[in-house]
Amino acid sequence: MEKKDLLKETIEHIDIKSIDSTGLINAMRKMSFTSRDTANATDIFMKMLGEKDCTNILTIAGSTSAAGCMQVYVDMVRNKMIDVVVSTGASIIDMDFFEAIGFKHYRGSQDVPDMTLRSLYIDRIYDTFIDEEELQNCDDTIELIANGLEKRPYSSREFIHEMGKWLVKNSVKKNSLIQTCYECGVPIFCPAFTDSSAGFGLVKHQWHNPDNHMTIDSVRDFMELTMIKMHAPTTGLMMIGGGVPKNFAQDTVVCAEVLGHEVPMHKYAVQITVADVRDGACSSSTLKEACSWGKVSIADEQMVYAEATTVIPLIASYAYHSDIWKKREYKKWADLYKK
Repeated sequence: MEKKDLLKETIEHIDIKSIDSTGLINAMRKMSFTSRDTANATDIFMKMLGEKDCTNILTIAGSTSAAGCMQVYVDMVRNKMIDVVVSTGASIIDMDFFEAIGFKHYRGSQDVPDMTLRSLYIDRIYDTFIDEEELQNCDDTIELIANGLEKRPYSSREFIHEMGKWLVKNSVKKNSLIQTCYECGVPIFCPAFTDSSAGFGLVKHQWHNPDNHMTIDSVRDFMELTMIKMHAPTTGLMMIGGGVPKNFAQDTVVCAEVLGHEVPMHKYAVQITVADVRDGACSSSTLKEACSWGKVSIADEQMVYAEATTVIPLIASYAYHSDIWKKREYKKWADLYKK
């Protein structure tokens, strides 16, 4: 078995523009279990889109981007459905930026021995493969971008903005999420930014520039996202998975309160997750529980217990084909930080 035999079928990202889920969601609304939950989540998302002053925050955790949903997120941003993105570093760097500079994810299998994959320098994401040598090229590109910046602390939002600026001139794939957000004025936050290829690239940057280097300021991340919450009249959350992005976005309500600014709880919230609630983890804590912390209103919230690649394309397709997004304007929250 050779490397080329395993890296030959690329993942194709689903296109919500070419698939209309309207009839399916409408039928699911009259069903039960996860189908009805999915339809209800769609209705909540439509409320988020229909409220002119609502700032919609997309949080992404897990590997849906590598699995074929990256174009879904791009289309949601491009078509004014999403105003802010909060993500894991892996989804933004190892998956999105990785493809933006010309590399691919591949359809793989759980059955190939992992020691065989290791010997071929292939990394496995469940049933998806990625070339480790190409991933290290991604690390090197992050170092290259960091080397060209002023040596000072940056929020992840600020650094990703610089990556978007770099991609405008250098990208191979022109519709990456990073570049799309840069062009549409949508800030991206990665509160655990270094837990990704960005981390390796930035470590290399500091290793080669021990006395004069840039750094990532995660506290500034928290402040910058909280600033949006303090300026936005209404907010809604569309959460893919859980983890740090989910809690980071929810915590802005509490952070604003700590800073002496009384803000309303997130008015709308949808979470798509397969996490079990019984272990008490952040990823699986319910939205009703978040209400007890003063983070999320329970008037319009929906937990959808499903694997996200099967659900988010349906919700986003329904919204796209409703044309409701055409009445919205770009919030351009990225302009909030201009000096």
